[in-house]
Amino acid sequence: MDIILKNIPNTITSLNLLSGLAGIICAFSGNLDISFLLMLAAAVFDFCDGLAARALNAYSAMGKELDSLADSVSFGILPAMMLHRLMVLMTGEATVWTYIPLAIALFSVLRLAKFNVDDRQRENFIGLATPACAMICGSLTYYILHQTDSFLTGWAHGNIFIPVLSVILSALLVSEIPMFSMKFKKGTSKDSPIYRQRVSFIGVVVVSAILVLTMGLNWSMTVFMSFIAYIVMNLLSKPLFGK
Repeated sequence: MDIILKNIPNTITSLNLLSGLAGIICAFSGNLDISFLLMLAAAVFDFCDGLAARALNAYSAMGKELDSLADSVSFGILPAMMLHRLMVLMTGEATVWTYIPLAIALFSVLRLAKFNVDDRQRENFIGLATPACAMICGSLTYYILHQTDSFLTGWAHGNIFIPVLSVILSALLVSEIPMFSMKFKKGTSKDSPIYRQRVSFIGVVVVSAILVLTMGLNWSMTVFMSFIAYIVMNLLSKPLFGK
């Protein structure tokens, strides 16, 4: 029984990985909207495996490595492929510009490797976390496909917007910019700046949802706006490239 319980977190992590793999297959099949839904499923599994590990006290070195491997697929390769296929779809051909988003996969793996050996990132992050980067890429793709009359859709038809966004996100992934974790952990003081930042982010999500609903936009814009705001919040609250 103990063996089964201790492997529950790893099983959930494996579901994260499977969701990412399925999302990549969908991206190559042209079903980019389904790819984003599978990315969201991967994010849920990524959140739940940590909860399960804490609840069952089932931490392991293997689980840590498996989690990084799963994240590299679901939040590294998948968003990179989605932006690549989106550019091909928007421009009508595969050019050198359409491959620039693949840099996100490379820098996501580098970011995950850095996270595993960086003792400074036990409570919060140094650089943009891969799930946050993936949510920006995935929600943008989904929004452009479903909100065809938006200015973002117009931008996506060119060879500048998506490549520039990809370069910026890649740089943020491996930057030295401190960014707060969005997970509320037991023992965190309600008077601490980090706690207030997390509560503020929840407020941003709520406001974004209200704006999207009021303006009649596709729901995916809530995700996009929230994580763009998350980056801005961190840039404004910490010295640029500070430690």
